[in-house]
Amino acid sequence: MFYFYPMSLRNKLFQATPRGRAARSNAPGRFEAHGREAVDDGWEIEEDLPPLRTEVRIERPRSVITRNASPDLPFDRSINPYRGCEHGCIYCYARPSHAYLGLSPGLDFETRLIARPEAPEVLERELRAARYKVAPIAIGTNTDPYQPIEREQKIMRRLLEVLRAHRHPVCVVTKGTLIERDADLLGEMGRMGLARVGISVTTLDRQVARAMEPRVPPPARKLQTIRRLTEAGCPVRIMVSPVVPALTDHELEAILQAGAEAGATSASWIMLRLPLDVAPLFREWVEAAFPDRAARIMGRVRELHGGQDYDAEFGRRMTGQGAFADLMAHRFRIATARLGLADDLPDLRCDLFKPPPRPGDQLSLF
Repeated sequence: MFYFYPMSLRNKLFQATPRGRAARSNAPGRFEAHGREAVDDGWEIEEDLPPLRTEVRIERPRSVITRNASPDLPFDRSINPYRGCEHGCIYCYARPSHAYLGLSPGLDFETRLIARPEAPEVLERELRAARYKVAPIAIGTNTDPYQPIEREQKIMRRLLEVLRAHRHPVCVVTKGTLIERDADLLGEMGRMGLARVGISVTTLDRQVARAMEPRVPPPARKLQTIRRLTEAGCPVRIMVSPVVPALTDHELEAILQAGAEAGATSASWIMLRLPLDVAPLFREWVEAAFPDRAARIMGRVRELHGGQDYDAEFGRRMTGQGAFADLMAHRFRIATARLGLADDLPDLRCDLFKPPPRPGDQLSLF
């Protein structure tokens, strides 16, 4: 069922792409019983639209370590300091998760964020539980922990402080250069074999990047971040992710080379994924941003996924299938071998894990 409302100021904001945002619309989530559509109220009054500003709400979690059993993921647990992401990448596979909050995977995902400032204290409690078994924790696998609001919230830095104190292994994935703030912690943990970072670089073309990921730092700036983290002592993986067929696929070798020159020691790639609500948002975006090649891009996407926008089958959802997918994998293997970039790195250390003593704790005799 759809309800029609007069074109109020907020509704009008969703009629054209707000500056600095990628999504073109704000359709209700797939679990909502009602939709809303703005209509002209007939007043014909010209109004200057203010910027669509970011709203941040606070969540107090009972637990922060999320478990998964996906056979094609290299980790079984993760932490998400935030829900939603101000980076606004149009292709973000995490967008559908906003529907669970009763919000839109469209503009709401980019502008109505949830922060979890008590996450470090909850993590401390979970790591001290007698039944806890140590294994690397992944951070940044859903939404980016170094999105702009982290500058004020500082949740990620406090999480790293907890993990460092416990000598707990961690893998961080980000597009944000704010991670340089925490190079001291990540460098120390990296030298101990407790941390590594993945930096995602989708394209080296500043204009394409600006269109696809409007609030992500430009490509050259992300390469500088790789250099600064490696200089601090933290191993960095260059992640060509996602590869957008017929738009960025020709840059694969150039991105890998730029990452290697910046100091990355390993590499990975992931094909564009368009699960659930992401597919219509991406189609809407690509038709507006690249009308001259939109049909070719979507045609190639469907070729990779058996004629569909997306195939969620484990083992091929991140690579696609067919001749084009095979070609990308072959190009990746040749480029990484030439550049000396590893596919895999040694496992992070778990043998150093030990909760630190607290004031008043009984001291051990041994």
